Amino acid sequence: MQSLSLWHRVEPLLRFVERPSRYINHEYNAAQSSESADYKVTLLYPDTYEIGQANQALIILYQIIRDLQGCSVERSYLPWVDMMALMREKSIPLFSLESCSPVAAFDLVGITLPHEMAATNILEALDLAGIPLHSTQRGDSDPLVLAGGPGAFNPEPIACFFDAIAIGEGEELIVEVVEMHRQLKAQGANRQQILEALSSIEGIYVPQFYAYDRLSGRLEPQRDCAASAIRKRIVKDLDAVPVPTCPIVPYVDVAHDRLTVEILRGCTRGCRFCQAGMIYRPVRERKADTIINAIANGIACTGFEEVSLTSLSSTDHSQIAEILRRANNLLSGTAVGVSLPSQRLDAFGVEMAQLIAGEKKAGLTFAPEAGTQRLRDIINKNVTESDLLSAVYHAYTAGWRRCKLYFMIGLPGETDEDIQGIANLANAAYLAAKDAVPDEQRGSVRMSVSVAVFVPKPQTPFQWMGQIALSEIQRRIELLKKSKLHKGIDLHWHDPATSLLEAALSRGGRETSQLIEAAWRGGATFDAWTERFNLDIWLDAARNCGVDLQALASRDYDCSGPLPWDHIECGVEKEYLFKEWQNAQAGVTTEDCSFASCTACGVCQDLDVQIALAGDYRG
Repeated sequence: MQSLSLWHRVEPLLRFVERPSRYINHEYNAAQSSESADYKVTLLYPDTYEIGQANQALIILYQIIRDLQGCSVERSYLPWVDMMALMREKSIPLFSLESCSPVAAFDLVGITLPHEMAATNILEALDLAGIPLHSTQRGDSDPLVLAGGPGAFNPEPIACFFDAIAIGEGEELIVEVVEMHRQLKAQGANRQQILEALSSIEGIYVPQFYAYDRLSGRLEPQRDCAASAIRKRIVKDLDAVPVPTCPIVPYVDVAHDRLTVEILRGCTRGCRFCQAGMIYRPVRERKADTIINAIANGIACTGFEEVSLTSLSSTDHSQIAEILRRANNLLSGTAVGVSLPSQRLDAFGVEMAQLIAGEKKAGLTFAPEAGTQRLRDIINKNVTESDLLSAVYHAYTAGWRRCKLYFMIGLPGETDEDIQGIANLANAAYLAAKDAVPDEQRGSVRMSVSVAVFVPKPQTPFQWMGQIALSEIQRRIELLKKSKLHKGIDLHWHDPATSLLEAALSRGGRETSQLIEAAWRGGATFDAWTERFNLDIWLDAARNCGVDLQALASRDYDCSGPLPWDHIECGVEKEYLFKEWQNAQAGVTTEDCSFASCTACGVCQDLDVQIALAGDYRG
């Protein structure tokens, strides 16, 4: 890949595009491209620089690969529409940032699957790079195209576009893939030999080795080397995995422009709508000492003005009070703030509010999800109205004057009374906030209410049910908009049309790939961007493919029949998910197994891993 830099062709274009810093190199802490490396990887995020640069998984993998002897790692992002148009006009292929080399010239192209709405961006990136869209069309001179991320837990809608898909956590898996691929290439192995060898790695799914059996309705292996099911990879001891403390410092503002320190992985709260809570089980915590050292080293290496202690539920960490106290002491007088992206309502008391406040208050968000206790029981959101009001009161007592509340519309069993319950609960929270502040500051109290549309997801107890019809979603949103909210409350809602598409794609099988490709060829890209999303393109593509988009989103699956993702094992047993679906219908809640008894989800036994709380190890 020597002397392949496209910079002399790219640089003249930068004066004609917005945010040219998206396309340049040499950010602080970035790896330098190495022509002496005999194996080269580019990590590609299928969205713009400012979205992808903040992705925590890529930060981790970038550090791991750059530390491998003889390997180099670079980054690539999808250019914005203005830059893409110029690149196509000038016949410039998609390039990496560090060396501005063609993405197609790398040995391995690793693409993140962040969510379903990135599907057409993946095709745009492959096409712009000059890499054949379908795995079966690629030859020995093409790079290995590997996918991974949360979208891999139902990979079928995009499976045909990838040579291999990594299921689960990648810290150990990526090293095995790189070392095996590198060795086989050096030995002169052809593409099929490489894919057969990679399929022997636990957690690697090679889609072209599987096909649907018409009689069983299941995806069946077609090669002896292909396993009947692909079990996710998992890091058993998170505390033993190094925390990236010298991430790249971008030139421009990016999403989550701060130092992120992952303090725990997994969640056993058991919210029945939450895919992440199922696929990332079990809970594994980092110790307080590890976290504090990561904060100290990270701030020294980056100069960020905010530290985010990330996880699915950061206040669930068994040492969170100690961590926050020590972090505040460490950062005292530095003007560096500490934020928690997720706060558990029933743990947010006076002490927690004061500890999070520190010297510099950052964002604060609470997620009651549903407006009534009946509906919160259905989705297993084990918090009460008093939990929310107490949390809000303590937050505003500690000095906050704004917070966000997250709800969902379209949950299973929802009625119009539940929609009105959102307004009632928001109003009660707003009054609790005003009661917590001095009289002269009450006018400054603000609250934001954000309402998302529920999308049933694979690997959850709601995976068998379809989404409610688009017309009904719109009716319920109008009902909420007509509710009487206090003037200090700002109401926002997610676009129902994008949620319709997300539902159609999230639970689809391999046939859905035809819809994705047709929509991309019709001009669909950046579907997750409100200003770019065009439902008409997808409706036209669906008609051309002979499918009904609403029917795809609303379809129910037979609870006793096969599912398109049955061959992907996240560790949580299907029988457990079905039991939780039955509990939801009965309005019965399930406890958090991290702090109560085992709920028999199967993950610890199937994956041979245990819940690991800092200072406490439970089987």
